[in-house]
Amino acid sequence: MAEVREFPLPDLGEGLTEATIVRWLVEVGEVVAVDQPVVEVETAKAMVEVPCPYGGVVTARRGEEGDELPVGAPLVTVAVGAPEADAAATEPERKAADASEGSGNVLVGYGTSAPAGRRRRVRPSGTGSTGGGRAGETGGTGGTTGTVGGADAVGGIGGIGGASEVGGASEIGGVGTEATGPEPGPVSVISPLVRRLAREHGVDLRTVRGSGPEGLILRSDVERAVRVPEQDAVVGTVAAEPAVTAPAGAERVPLKGMRGAAAEKFSRSRREIPDATCWVDADATELLAVRRAMNAGGGPKVSLLALLARICTAALARFPELNSTVDTATREIVRLPGVHLGFAAQTDRGLIVPVVRDAHARTVEGLSEEMARLTETARAGRLAPAELTHGTFTLNNYGVFGVDGSTPIINHPEAAMLGVGRIAAKPWVHEGELAVRSVVQLSLTFDHRVCDGGTAGGFLRFVADCVEQPAVLLRGL
Repeated sequence: MAEVREFPLPDLGEGLTEATIVRWLVEVGEVVAVDQPVVEVETAKAMVEVPCPYGGVVTARRGEEGDELPVGAPLVTVAVGAPEADAAATEPERKAADASEGSGNVLVGYGTSAPAGRRRRVRPSGTGSTGGGRAGETGGTGGTTGTVGGADAVGGIGGIGGASEVGGASEIGGVGTEATGPEPGPVSVISPLVRRLAREHGVDLRTVRGSGPEGLILRSDVERAVRVPEQDAVVGTVAAEPAVTAPAGAERVPLKGMRGAAAEKFSRSRREIPDATCWVDADATELLAVRRAMNAGGGPKVSLLALLARICTAALARFPELNSTVDTATREIVRLPGVHLGFAAQTDRGLIVPVVRDAHARTVEGLSEEMARLTETARAGRLAPAELTHGTFTLNNYGVFGVDGSTPIINHPEAAMLGVGRIAAKPWVHEGELAVRSVVQLSLTFDHRVCDGGTAGGFLRFVADCVEQPAVLLRGL
C-alpha cells in the first residue's frame, strides 16, 4: 500500500527564508527516484535544482511557476511504494522508491546519491484527473515568511545548513527546532554576525521582530533586545512608513530575490561603513600592449580583467590593510590571510559578485580561466553558494558600460573596492610630448576605519603604476 509523503521546501542556505519557483521539472503522475530534481527555484543568491528525498509517484505540486514559497512550505507530495512506481521502476529505482529510504537532501550533490531514473508519466489509479488527463493537482503556497535580502545574499552567506545554538534552541539553517517556547519557523536573519551576537547574549532570534525590509532582523534589533530584555517579544518594531503615492499608470516592480538582496546589501554598506573614495587617471597603453603580446602566443587567452585582478592581488600583498574586515562586536580589524577576489558581473537577474577563491595563488592565466567560468555560470544562474560568498576584496569593471568613473559602494563586509572605468583614447603627456594614449580612470572606495588616506593612496598609486608600466609587477614576483 502506498504511503503519501509531503516534501517541504528545504533550507537552501543559511539565512535564506524563501525561494521563487522558476520551473517544474516533473509532472503530476510522474515516477521520480530518490534525489531526482523536481523543481528549479531562484533564491536571493542563485538558481538551484531541488531534489526530492523520496521515490515514488508525484501526486501533487504546490505552487505555480513564479510563486514565492517560504522555507518549510509544502512543495510536492509523493506516493511512496505506489504500484505504478513499482511497475515502472528499474531495480535501482525500486530501491530508491522504498519507503524506508529518504535522503533529506537540500541541494544536488549532498546526501544520498541514488541514481535518478528516467521520467515516466503514470496515471495514478483512483486519482481524479484535470486538464486533459493530468492527475489531480493541488495548489496553494501558504504565504511567505520573512525576507531574503541583505548583506550576505550577494557576497556573504555561509554554507548549507549548519546548526548553531541561539538562546538554548537549536537552529538548523535558520529554522528553530526547540519543542517549547515560541512557535518554530524560519528566522528572518541574514548576517552570521547577527546570529553570533544573539548567541553571545542569549537572545532567541524567534522572539525578535526585525526592523529591516519585510521584517529582516538587523544587528540594531538584537542590540535593542539586549538592552531591553523584558520587551524581547516586540523588540525592533518601527512605525510603518507610508506607501509611496504613485500616479495612475505607474509600474511597481517587487524588490525581491537577487535584486532585493543586492539592494539591502548596498543600503547596509552605506549605513555601517564610513567610506571614502580616491581616484586617479592612468595611461593603460602599455598594459594593452602586454595583453596583446600574451595572447599572440596561441595559448589560453588572457582577459584584461584578469590582468587587473593580478595587479590587485599584488597591491593587496603590499597593503594588507585593505584585505580585511571590521568585527564590530569585538571592535577589531581582522586582516585576512588570503585574497578571495570578487568581481562584479551583470546578469539578466541583476548584479552578481562571483568570488575567485585564493586569487593570490593564481597566475594571470588561472585568473582569466576562473573568471570566465564564473561569469558564464553566473549568467546561467547556476552559481553555487560557495562561489558567491566570503569575498575579501572586489574588482568592479564598470567601464564595460561606457562610463569613465564612479564611486563604488563597498561590498559589505569587505573593506575596499577598486573601480575601473572605460579605456578611451585621450590626449596625454608621454615622455615630455603630447600624444594620444589609452587612458583609464581608477577609483578606490575604502573603509576609513581600516586605514587612512595615505594607505589607500599608496594602494591606488601602485595599481596605477602597474597599469602604466606592467614591468613594475616583476619586482614582487
